[in-house]
Amino acid sequence: METFKDYISAIEEGNKRERTKEVLTWVKDNFPQLDTRIAWNQPMFTHEGTFILGFSIAKGHLAVTPEPAGIREFTKEIEKAGYSQTKMLFRIPWDAEVDYELLKQMILFNLEEKKGYKTFWRK
Repeated sequence: METFKDYISAIEEGNKRERTKEVLTWVKDNFPQLDTRIAWNQPMFTHEGTFILGFSIAKGHLAVTPEPAGIREFTKEIEKAGYSQTKMLFRIPWDAEVDYELLKQMILFNLEEKKGYKTFWRK
């Protein structure tokens, strides 16, 4: 989590800072094989050089970016969790519960689907 230390400390609002730290810590604790990095000013998790999941903060939500394939695969689950989405991301409102099972399934999907990938993004 050292990789994310400066990113987290720069979040001005305490509730957003704590929620972001909680989610990033959960991912790292549950998927210790993932590497951490900051790219495009966003915390990201990668595996063997390929993108698995990223996050960014906004005024009203924590955005989760599993790539468009992840959004397509889990559209129904995202809707069921009550999150809004685009083709690139879904939004967890700051006052909503985090659906950690959904995050887990997305990470497992990307790990399996991108096994052996030599590029950062899907082609």
